[in-house]
Amino acid sequence: MPVDMINNPHHEPVNGANNNNLHDIMDVTCHASIYALEDIPPPPLIDDLIIDANKDKDAQDQLHKNSKVASSQYGVNIFIVGLFLMLAVYLKIIRLTENNRLTFLVVLMLIQVVWMTFYICVNDRKKWASTEKDGHAGARWLRCGIVLFAATTIVMHALKLGYFVGYSECLPIIEGIYPVTHNIHTFFQVYFLWCHSKDVIKSFKKLERFGLIHSVFTNLLLWASAVATESEHQLEEHMGRLKSLGFVNITLNIEHLECNCTTNLCKDFKKGIYYIYPFHIEYQILASAMLYVLWKNIGNKTDHSPHKTKLKLNGVLTSSILGLIVLAATVGVVVAYLLNIGLSKTNSEMALSVYYFYSITVLSLMCIGSLLGLVIYKIERKPVVKEKSPSVKLDADMLVGSAIGSWIVSWGSILAIISAESHPAYTWYNLPYSILVIIEKYVQNLFIITYINHCGQCDLKATHIEIPIGMGQISVPAESTEFTTWKGHEVKQHDSLQHKQSTNDKTHKPPANLKIQNFKKSLLKNITVFLFLCNISLWILPAFGCRPQYDNGLEATVFGIIPWIIIIDIALPFSIFYRMHSAYSLFDVYCNI
Repeated sequence: MPVDMINNPHHEPVNGANNNNLHDIMDVTCHASIYALEDIPPPPLIDDLIIDANKDKDAQDQLHKNSKVASSQYGVNIFIVGLFLMLAVYLKIIRLTENNRLTFLVVLMLIQVVWMTFYICVNDRKKWASTEKDGHAGARWLRCGIVLFAATTIVMHALKLGYFVGYSECLPIIEGIYPVTHNIHTFFQVYFLWCHSKDVIKSFKKLERFGLIHSVFTNLLLWASAVATESEHQLEEHMGRLKSLGFVNITLNIEHLECNCTTNLCKDFKKGIYYIYPFHIEYQILASAMLYVLWKNIGNKTDHSPHKTKLKLNGVLTSSILGLIVLAATVGVVVAYLLNIGLSKTNSEMALSVYYFYSITVLSLMCIGSLLGLVIYKIERKPVVKEKSPSVKLDADMLVGSAIGSWIVSWGSILAIISAESHPAYTWYNLPYSILVIIEKYVQNLFIITYINHCGQCDLKATHIEIPIGMGQISVPAESTEFTTWKGHEVKQHDSLQHKQSTNDKTHKPPANLKIQNFKKSLLKNITVFLFLCNISLWILPAFGCRPQYDNGLEATVFGIIPWIIIIDIALPFSIFYRMHSAYSLFDVYCNI
């Protein structure tokens, strides 16, 4: 068939446009012939371009994974070096002094300050550097908490600086440089976390990964340093308490400074430092967690919708009264413990017995509440919402991870009770207390993790309705009232919802036990409020000096004073942090019920 008939099958006159089309077809044919003769590959097709784009994307993803692995290895090695340096100084196995350890920490803090300054300047001048936000990260409660703990840290290092001034004649200059540097580091870090803890970093990814992982492990090393320093401060005081209980065989050599204090306030400074150390340790753990979320969020592609919570205090009067009673009893236990421990054998045994009896009662009630909440969840069979935000997953991981500290101490106490040759009267309170600590945290973790993975509003937002139109279907969200066009038909979703509901009414009856459902919801709220107040109460006890793990002397006799003190100083900060993080998670659970 002639070419003009192909372009003009009705034998109409061929105009200029048709001639142009004909020339185009001939050019394509000629070019194809040339490619075939000269073995020149033809131009890439659309599918080839898509494949190349996917390859480039995979290459970029692999590059990001490599930088993530490289930065994590860098951080781990920094942490290992710091730990071995600390152990070498405290065990005196090589020629290293406290000056070397403090100098290493000062250098790490200054590097982090320089990086944070760069990050803040880039974000202030170029808004495109980080435009996305993770609504689940950097909750206001966490930011306010870290500001509070940072304030206590600044006060503590101010007291350290005053202590250095008093003993400046026999202390090296690094002892004065360290608290000043630490305060500068704390100020920059709190500002950074307050303003940028929700950032999802999209630019300078390699640099930011190394900067953030450096910050994470710097804070972990500062935490380890604080734990070791607090152990030294506590040994002398707990020795006196143990002697009051009759443990006279425990001895310890403590070094003292060779010069006198020039300000007559050094004892007060040292005492103030001792009381603030638990808050400083919590600050370092909390800062490490928030920085780790930032590191995990780099280049993340998730739904960063704002995480809104609504607090409605209705129908929780019963649990509030019970929780406040527990809180008031906690204050009484703290006062009784601190006033009696260490005075005499009788007073110390009474203080320990009161502490154990109170804790056994509270832990038992918390176990019952958590189990009841799990039973309600099992009956209702609520759907689970999978969150992609690293901060949501980290909440669950931190609950389990921080609970390990209490489990280590509890199993150590149980083993010490079994292995001990003599058993004082308070020992038999220590055994059920340790068992209940293990069970309560196990059950409470299940309760919290179950409900933080459930969104109370997902039933409405996830409801979709299928409407038959012609030969197809359309799926529309239940809450929407907008118009949707499908195959030439305009359908109002609100009307479709009413049509669907009228159809369902004929086949499904409304729930007859609405009062029972409301009762379950009210009961769940009361359980959450009660657990919230109980966790705050159990946080107050160790934070303000009620630490029977140090003072009962049984575990120290079995394991040795120095090993047991080290175990306690590592595990106890995690236990305190667990109570604080549990309270935050329970608050989030309550708002979503």
